[in-house]
Amino acid sequence: MDKPQRGFWCECWTQDVNDEMGWPALQASFDAYSAPQADRWVAVALRTISPALDPDASDEAWEWLYDGRIDTRRALLRMEPCTVSLTHASTRITWTIRPVVFLPMTHRQGVDLPACAYDFNARAAD
Repeated sequence: MDKPQRGFWCECWTQDVNDEMGWPALQASFDAYSAPQADRWVAVALRTISPALDPDASDEAWEWLYDGRIDTRRALLRMEPCTVSLTHASTRITWTIRPVVFLPMTHRQGVDLPACAYDFNARAAD
């Protein structure tokens, strides 16, 4: 990638709904380069965990997979952020998808690095 590229930053967070002082915990993140790729990430996760969910959470998951996913895809195509959430037992699981612009990284080939870059020596594994 040598130019900025539009895409989506996807995250999965969990939080204990009974712990009022508890912070959400980031479980996973993913960089998607299209709306279909972004909503597919959530869909794969929901299909994967749905057998382990309690009946209500499983129903929420399959409701999004069958009915809500198309609304999510449409919103992503309009470059709007989206959230998919469900509660299993006392855990709230939330997937967020946000439109972003991915910036290219600078290549180090053919570039003079600062002197400190050569001071690091990797240790051999014990």
